[in-house]
Amino acid sequence: MNGNTFRMPARRLVTVAAATALAAGPAALAGAGTAQATGDHGRASATVLRTGLDVSLLDKTVNVPLTVTLNEVRAPESAEKTALTARLDGVDGGKPFSVLRADVARATATATAAKSEGRTELARARVHVPGLPLLSLIEVEKVTSTATCEAGKAPVADANLLGAVTVLGKKVTLTTGGPTEVKVPGVGEVRLDLSRTQTTSRTAAATALELKVSVNPLDLNVAEVDGTLTLAEATCESPAAPESEAAQPPAKAEEPAAEPEAEPAADVRPQGAPAEADLAETGGSSATPYIAAGAAALVLAGGGALLLTRRSRGRG
Repeated sequence: MNGNTFRMPARRLVTVAAATALAAGPAALAGAGTAQATGDHGRASATVLRTGLDVSLLDKTVNVPLTVTLNEVRAPESAEKTALTARLDGVDGGKPFSVLRADVARATATATAAKSEGRTELARARVHVPGLPLLSLIEVEKVTSTATCEAGKAPVADANLLGAVTVLGKKVTLTTGGPTEVKVPGVGEVRLDLSRTQTTSRTAAATALELKVSVNPLDLNVAEVDGTLTLAEATCESPAAPESEAAQPPAKAEEPAAEPEAEPAADVRPQGAPAEADLAETGGSSATPYIAAGAAALVLAGGGALLLTRRSRGRG
């Protein structure tokens, strides 16, 4: 028998294992690529102006709400409108009145799987409230706000006020140390908060100016105006971070396929190989060929002796 016959099944097993690994490789790579590509878009919003005011009328014991916004957008959108007017029943006979006029009033909001951002810009703007048609509540040269949220990074909020600010006809200097109060006898008072920002692990919000208003114009049938007014507001929320390979459950390590042994010469036995190495398939030992050969020699010898004996007897 040839030793190659005994080793053939092992060689076939190694070939099958290698083919299986090659077939499984592309599927594993495809799964890893899908995990890297996951992730949801973030959120963002931007608003140039927002009001929440209660208007009390002289001839009625009721309040008329003034809730309006200019260029309020949510990602992915943008808007640019430089004027806002409103109508209120009972105010100046229901005629429209100007709430805001500006040279620039821009709001943009974008959101992708990598970053979300809200941004506003307001320049040379004048804001009015009902009952004060000739006197601006506030005038600003330029205000901006930005909220940026990138996946895997800390959110950033930024708000800036550039140039002069005039409140109820008075020029004021605003500081970040606290709110600024402006009082005008016979008209009212305004409290201003400058550059308010807030961030969390995934969100950011920025407001360039927030005003708390309390005025009593006593004109155009308006007795009192109370509430809040916000200029240049931006918010964002970070996109979900892509799943990393470390977050995936560890794949079970596959045992490497055994390398095929070098085949020895037909009549040379590997050193140190156990005598029972070939029992798995034949049921005999590696000495079986030698025992069989010896037995065959004895049979031939015995047959020859028997033949010689018969001849001797025939002669005799």
